[in-house]
This record gives sequence, structure tokens and C-alpha cells, in this order.
Amino acid sequence: MFAEPGTYDQIITMFSPDGRLLQVEYAIEAVNRGATVLGVSCPKGIVLGAEEHIQAELQNPNFGWKIHKVDDPVGAAVVGLVADARILIDQARIDAQINRLTYDEPIDVEVLTKRIGDIKQLYTQHAGVRPFGVSIVFGGVDKTGNRLFATDPSGSYRAYRAVALGYGREVAETILDEEYHENLKLDEVIKLAVKCLVKATEVQGKKLAVSIAVIPSETKRFRMLTAEEIKPYMRRVTRRGERNRRQK
Repeated sequence: MFAEPGTYDQIITMFSPDGRLLQVEYAIEAVNRGATVLGVSCPKGIVLGAEEHIQAELQNPNFGWKIHKVDDPVGAAVVGLVADARILIDQARIDAQINRLTYDEPIDVEVLTKRIGDIKQLYTQHAGVRPFGVSIVFGGVDKTGNRLFATDPSGSYRAYRAVALGYGREVAETILDEEYHENLKLDEVIKLAVKCLVKATEVQGKKLAVSIAVIPSETKRFRMLTAEEIKPYMRRVTRRGERNRRQK
């Protein structure tokens, strides 16, 4: 016998008649409505990008919510409920430090992603809790090479060469499908990431603020680009867009 209508979309452990956990799907929808984030891998390293929401005129634009350093060679971009993400990022940092203390080496990006995915999955099978309403793109350089993974609220994860999540993912994915190739240089990947975020933000008609982080395979060190470093890429993308509009 099925539960009363409406019960299975309130209780995390109960499947709907067509075999779905609706609370997990609601969490995925929270991710889909979040600010756009992306990750791109190339032979020279990893680039993480995020659209930062400016919610007030007096807000410090240099304060970022979406991109985090996990360890020297590993970073993460988050989309969805930022408060949920903060808990998982803190746990990822603990796991990374435990790995260093135990094995005297940085943690593999896939191992780290799986551990965070396991925590997310745990929160889909116990009553009295709710799923984490956040997806995380983990990118980094480890002993196996440049790695890029994305997790979703269900706890599943997949490896990517380039991935975009959030409200503007369709716009960003279209650009990535057309312009991404595996032999891009790091500078070209940064430009591509900025272009995806600019175009995704234009669709929403919001005030633009972009964060970019790079992890070069040569140094294996996470670094956030400053606003001054991002400006030249923004100008190039904006000028090309204006030129294309005039030609049309």
C-alpha cells in the first residue's frame, strides 16, 4: 500500500510510486537555480570559475562565496545553498589534511570527491535530515594528472574535461561544446571560462561579478586570480561580443 499523497515528498526515506526520492530532486532543483559555476581541465592545469552574486551596493566585491581552496593542489566551486556547501568544504579540508599527515602526500582528487559524495548519500537515507542542497566541482592536480569531478545532491559523482552547473549551465555548456578542445593552453582556458560566465550572466540580466581560480600542473598550487588579473579577459570577451552584435 502506498503512503498518503504528499507524504513521499516530505519524508526523505520514502520513494514515490514511480520510484523517485522527491526530496533529492528538490535539492537538485536548488542547485539548478543557483549561480553558475564551472570547471575546465587542460594539459597545463585546472581552471575553476564562478558567478558571484552582488546582493548589495555596499558589499565587498572581493569577498567570494563560490570558490574555495581545499588543499594546495585542490580547489572546489560550489553551487546551491552556500551554507550547506561550507560544511562539506570544511570536511573536505579535514580529509585532505588527514591524508597528508597519514601518507605524507596530497589526497587524490577522486578519493576526496568520493568521500564527500558518501556524506551526501548518507543524508538521503535517514529520516530527520534532508539532502545537502549543493553540487560541488572539485578540480586539482594529483599523481594521476589533472582531474575534474562534479558531485550532485544524491551523492553521485562523474569525471569531466569541462563542466558547468547552475542557472546558466545551458549557455555555458553550449560554449564549451563549441570551443573546448583538450590542447587548450591555460590562458585560453581562463578566457573560455570568463566567456561562459559573462554570457550566462547576460542571459539573467544581473550585475556581473566573476571569480576565477587556477591550479597549474607545473606548480600544483591553487591560486585565486585578482580582479585586476580578470579584467583583461573580461574586456576581450566584451569587445568581441559588441563586435559580433554590430556585424549582425
